[in-house]
Order: sequence, then structure tokens, then C-alpha cells
Amino acid sequence: MEKLSNPQKTIEVIKKHGFDFQKKFGQNFLIDEHVLDKIIAAAGITKEDFVLEIGPGIGTMTQRLAEAACEVAAVEIDRKLIPILQETLAEYDNVTIINMDVLKLDIAGLAREKNGGLPIKVVANLPYYITTPIIMSLFESGVPLLSVTVMIQKEVALRMQARPGTKDYGALSLAVQYYAEPYLAANVPQNCFIPRPNVGSAVIRLTRYAKPPVRVKDEKLMFRLIRASFGQRRKTLLNGLKNSPELTYSREDILDALVRAGLPENVRGETLTLEQFAALADVFADMQP
Repeated sequence: MEKLSNPQKTIEVIKKHGFDFQKKFGQNFLIDEHVLDKIIAAAGITKEDFVLEIGPGIGTMTQRLAEAACEVAAVEIDRKLIPILQETLAEYDNVTIINMDVLKLDIAGLAREKNGGLPIKVVANLPYYITTPIIMSLFESGVPLLSVTVMIQKEVALRMQARPGTKDYGALSLAVQYYAEPYLAANVPQNCFIPRPNVGSAVIRLTRYAKPPVRVKDEKLMFRLIRASFGQRRKTLLNGLKNSPELTYSREDILDALVRAGLPENVRGETLTLEQFAALADVFADMQP
């Protein structure tokens, strides 16, 4: 079959099957060969790799992944795309099509079945509305991962790689950087998709750390502190923690913790590094009865 990265071929397939784009699934199909090249290169796909693709659409990127990888499992939530994928991927015997919500898929089980439990690579063109839940689910669930290479909204990609003190820095930056090293591989303009999205996109690779870059006594407590510190961004860290519904510390407790962590009373959460949040979380953990 002619490659689907050819816009005319994509339109032909869509018309042949009478496919209607579903806003609820955030569907935008990639139609740019050069962007496909950048995604495959950024992901570092080799013949040794088992790849999980999330949101294959009509199979544009799946075709390239099948040619580059050992095996591909393509997970598509829209059942109306399944017959199209079965047609466009018919000549690839190393592709498994799975019609399911990826958030409900036992990815660890899939990795055991298809890859002997060894770490897998994830490649995806993610709907913007569900980008963060999918990525955080991959990291938090303990799935064996080498990397996650995704096409996402540019604004979200910038937040993922942002550093302390910048306008894009926030809870998402810290959450992602606790689990993985982000690398912005490419910016992607709107005209690379059918239909055109309203915002720019970017390809980002998140290379999973073998171990988190910081050690912390209570990981969940650290992330509660992080969420609280950015919940009211213009407030001081003291006020953010004091007003958080997730935390029950008194003003005196928080002031004491800040002093013990070597932080000034008027510090703001957006200036703290991951290491400083981990240190602060350890202080609070030691305060608990």
C-alpha cells in the first residue's frame, strides 16, 4: 500500500470508509513525512524494540513503526477506525491492533506477553485533552518503559521540560522530570495534520530514569506538596501549603519545616527545584507522629 503520509492517500482512505472525525477523541491525523522521520529518529526505534503505539488513527505512523521495530501493538479507542487499520496494516505481520482505552489496558501484562517483560518504547500522537493522564499513568503504574515519544500540544511540551523560575514551570514539570528526562525533538505546525488543530504541536521524548534523580521518604507526600505549591501560583509557598485541602499542617508547622529545609519564609513554589521539594517532603515526613 502507498504510504499514508501522502495527504492525498490519507484523504482517499478517509473518503473510502466514510470516516467522520470525532471531537470527543481529539482526532488529528499526521500527514507530513518529515515529521514522521523526526518521531522515529527521536524514539530511536530499532529491530530489537517492542513498541506500544497509542492512537494510531488510520495507521500512518504505525506503518513506519512496523518497518523499524520488531513488533508493534497499536491501541485505538475508536472502534470505527479498526476496519481501516485492518486494511492499511494488512501487509504487516508484526502489528497487533487493540481496540481499547489505553488507560484500561494492562500494559505490563502486554509487555510480559509480547516482550518477555522487558522494557518497551511508547510512541503516540496523543489527544490534547488526555495527554497528562496517559503519560502520568504510564510512569506511575510501574510499566517497564525505556521511553515515551509523543506528539502533544506545544504548550504542554514546554511545561514538561521547563526549569525552575520560568513561566512554564509547574507541577507537571516536576512530575515528568521525577520519572524521565525530557527532550524536545521537534516543533510541528498546524498544517501537518488533517484536520488542522487550533494550536501548535511538538514532539517530545521522555527517557525513563532507571531510578528517580532524587530520593524521598514519602513520594506521595512530595507530590501533595508540589500540587499545593502551584495551586495558588502567585502566593508564597507558606500560604499555598496552608490553604491546600490535601494538607493539614498548621502555619507554625509549615514555618518550622521551611526553616529546617533551609528555605526563606517568603519563598515561592515556582522557584524550588525537584531536589528542594524532596528535601522539604523529608522534613514533613519526619514531623509526622
